[in-house]
Amino acid sequence: MKEVTLKIPDNKFRFFMELVKSLGFVQVASESDSEEEMVANITQGFKEMELYKEGKMKGTPLKDFLNEL
Repeated sequence: MKEVTLKIPDNKFRFFMELVKSLGFVQVASESDSEEEMVANITQGFKEMELYKEGKMKGTPLKDFLNEL
């Protein structure tokens, strides 16, 4: 089996993925997040960390977190 890496414009990505997934002979390994989504996720993480430090949010014990993986 061969593997291909493609760069697709953000505005065409959803359409492209629907097209590729409709082909019976293609396996989609994973969809990576866009840079904007990664920045948004990191920003959200920092906000949650601040809420935890202020006592406004409860954290998850490391053992429980690792058991979920």
